[in-house]
Amino acid sequence: MNPTDRADELRRLLNEHSYRYYVLNEPLITDAEYDVLYRELVTLESDHAALITPDSPTQRAGSDLNENFEKIAHPAPILSLGNGFSSEDLIAWEERNRRLLPSDTPLDYVLEPKLDGLTIVITYERGILTKAATRGNGVIGDDVTANIRTIRTIPLRIPVKSGLEAPDRLVVRGEVLFLKHDFEALNERQKAAGLPLYVNARNTASGSLKQKDSRITASRPLTAYIYDVVDIVGFTLSTQAEMLDYLQSMGFYIPPESQHYPTLSHIIQQLPTWEQRRQQLDYEIDGVVIKVNDLRISAELGIVGKDPRSAIAYKFPAQEASTRIIGVTHNVGRTGKLTPTAQLEPVFVGGVTVVNATLHNYDFINHLDIRLGDIVTVKRSGDVIPYVIGPMIGARTGAETPILPPERCPHCDTPIVKPEGAVDYFCPNSQCPERVFRSIEFFASRGAMDIEGLGPQTVKTLLDQGLIRDEGDIFYLYQHAERLLGLEKFAQKKVDNLLQSIEKAKTRPLAQLLASLGIEGVGSTVSEQLADHFETIDALMNASVETIDALEGIGEILAQNVVQWLSDPYHQAVIAKLRAAGVQMQGATRSIASDKLNGLTFVLTGTLPTLSRDQASDLIKSHGGKISGSVSKKTDYVLVGDSPGSKAEKAAQLGVKIISEAELYQLLA
Repeated sequence: MNPTDRADELRRLLNEHSYRYYVLNEPLITDAEYDVLYRELVTLESDHAALITPDSPTQRAGSDLNENFEKIAHPAPILSLGNGFSSEDLIAWEERNRRLLPSDTPLDYVLEPKLDGLTIVITYERGILTKAATRGNGVIGDDVTANIRTIRTIPLRIPVKSGLEAPDRLVVRGEVLFLKHDFEALNERQKAAGLPLYVNARNTASGSLKQKDSRITASRPLTAYIYDVVDIVGFTLSTQAEMLDYLQSMGFYIPPESQHYPTLSHIIQQLPTWEQRRQQLDYEIDGVVIKVNDLRISAELGIVGKDPRSAIAYKFPAQEASTRIIGVTHNVGRTGKLTPTAQLEPVFVGGVTVVNATLHNYDFINHLDIRLGDIVTVKRSGDVIPYVIGPMIGARTGAETPILPPERCPHCDTPIVKPEGAVDYFCPNSQCPERVFRSIEFFASRGAMDIEGLGPQTVKTLLDQGLIRDEGDIFYLYQHAERLLGLEKFAQKKVDNLLQSIEKAKTRPLAQLLASLGIEGVGSTVSEQLADHFETIDALMNASVETIDALEGIGEILAQNVVQWLSDPYHQAVIAKLRAAGVQMQGATRSIASDKLNGLTFVLTGTLPTLSRDQASDLIKSHGGKISGSVSKKTDYVLVGDSPGSKAEKAAQLGVKIISEAELYQLLA
């Protein structure tokens, strides 16, 4: 196909996909696939300037305007950025800029994370926030002033620090998003309320900011980072680095990890590190932004099309792709919960070929109307299990069929149940072969009883051979040493190491045992509470729902889960086997340093300066204090470190005292 025809086809495709994305909300391709088409058109138009037309997608920015909001005109165009996908692209970008500048012009740069959120533009008059808008079409945006005021990281008055003066007028640009831990906390609240879970953090942030009722926005833990000055009166800035420092001094959150580099080659050396760190960051990024540091040079370079020449977005390899659902399996977990999994036409995403992806739960499927045969968007982030984001409804042919939960368990044929008010479906049979396998696998795992050598495949082999039937049987495997040696891949050393690890597991603390049993909702914090209060597993087994519910941070539903699990005859038989085998059933006697914290309940959140979470818990308990996993009016103190989660916000709402590690030591002084 000649360049003219290909450019015409690309313009038609890109315009159609933009219409489906922005107007119909029915995309047929992923953002990454759109970028590939867009980049091809940019290359064609760069090589053949005569091909550029007024209606080309390269000549305009996208739009997120909503007819339900009043409109605000921006004081200057809110431009998008050109993209680079390799170090060669970045070098070519710098070379193009150098050709437009005197040969002796020095170029240094600022690198910022490319935050994956919703762009906002905020105006301050004499230090007071007066209006805020979305990016819109780059010229006008939706008025979201009332909603922006609810975001706590956005100051209502600047400067926040005393001793500084606000400019007569300041217009800033930034990004609204969910931090990862806040998004998880939001979904925990959804789950507790029996509501569908949110899947895409960026879309949820956008929806949260565009609520007509600002009280809904206020209930969402949004964060805003500010990274650009669009307009300023009464103050002069010279460099991008100076701009970020100035914004921070005014009281804004600026993009974390932003850094100045003397040359582009220094930045290129850092790109692999950024890609590796991507998953460890507490915010979503899809690349990094590189900006010419000198603002005078930036202005001199000007704009090409809709992109400033002085900045470029280096985009990481795509983590999303589209493919077709060709089947669905219904997996049963250790608690009996059913999780639907999509079987996919193989697709390469996030560095691997993906053939399966989770569909979360059946409410999620129903809410998004995902069907068998649908073309869907799949995402994979690092080591996270690939998951389906949603269907491309516009690609349907009519042959797609609904995905429904099974009526009977696919492993034991027991009728499936859905408890009243619950989101999930369950197999209620505690002796379901799949539930037993998953329970034993969890019991032996590193985060539970930590039995080395007893991984999923080994557990399956032992079950298939009839050597174990439940968790208790693990501690009697020494009686079958000869049979173990007869199994494939079971050499003498492997058998000896396995039996030694099993013997060592008998001495695990009671709290660790309780957390390993797989009781719904009983993790490390709750298990420690139960072990500390009841001291023996027998006392816990004799406790009523009311007694357990009375403990700080343990509600009625969790108390019912504990009592129901421990009263099941099958589980009681497992505990009897563990006791007979000599597994620790009694809490260790804790050394008490003092009673200075006696009767006080603490909740921990964030990363402390010198203490790990376990060390802080042990310190508090050794002085008579108690640890709870959730904040309530009964909580006395919330111990807060860096990057605290929603627990700190809830403490502030309830008026619970928030303390630092230093203040904890003051309590003990």
